[in-house]
Amino acid sequence: MTAAPITTGLPKRSRVGKFVHDTYAVFIREMMLVLRDPFSLIFSLLQPLVFLALFGPLLEGMIGGADIGGESVLQWFLPGVLVMIAIFGTGMVGGNLLYELMTGAYERVLAAPISRASILVGRAVKEFAPLVVQAFLITIVAIPFGLAFYPAQVLAGLLILGIFGIGLGSLSYALGLLSKNREWVFWGVQQSVIFPLLLLGGMMLPLDTGPRWMQIVSKANPLTYIVDAERALFRGVFWDQAVLNGLIAAVVTCAVGLGIGVWKVRRTI
Repeated sequence: MTAAPITTGLPKRSRVGKFVHDTYAVFIREMMLVLRDPFSLIFSLLQPLVFLALFGPLLEGMIGGADIGGESVLQWFLPGVLVMIAIFGTGMVGGNLLYELMTGAYERVLAAPISRASILVGRAVKEFAPLVVQAFLITIVAIPFGLAFYPAQVLAGLLILGIFGIGLGSLSYALGLLSKNREWVFWGVQQSVIFPLLLLGGMMLPLDTGPRWMQIVSKANPLTYIVDAERALFRGVFWDQAVLNGLIAAVVTCAVGLGIGVWKVRRTI
């Protein structure tokens, strides 16, 4: 008499279903770490607030109270500050991964019965929520100081910013894995890349008055398109080529970042 096979009664997930489930589990784990330490999130708001409080009036004084590109200083300056939050916030998350590598916490995650790709994607998607929340809070704070608030356009701008943050966070995680046991490599590369991108993205000062070579080089910088899109949206414009270019730049950065990050985490021993 043949014994009947033993079944657990649990439905088998497809490969896609398992990937989504594993990614969600990693996302929740990472978000819990953020929620357990809310002071880091709050403290990270201080730098952009300082820029708004000090650099904004300085910029207005430099241009004699006139508008930049037909818009008020705050309307023009705030989107650059929000992109700066994305750069410094998501661009440094690989440093946290380096700490996990040194303490052995990351190896325990690799030993879990989840797909390698979901480890990277779950971490990267986690960058979306804190970034969007921070950018939204900064925007709300700026309203009493004269910022014109366009809800639908601001929401679209935050979405583009979040997509870009996922890609940048993925690249930062990949750099962290590449820099295993060589922390100086991560910070050296990170600092060498971020500051030129910031300057050539026109975040703090308009590039229209800069030298011709700088304007040409800025066209190869994805941050230029992100910043232009944010500025267009924050002045109430929806259907504009700058918005489309920014969305494309964000999606491409996200796709490239996730691709490189997944490739690297799968090769990690």
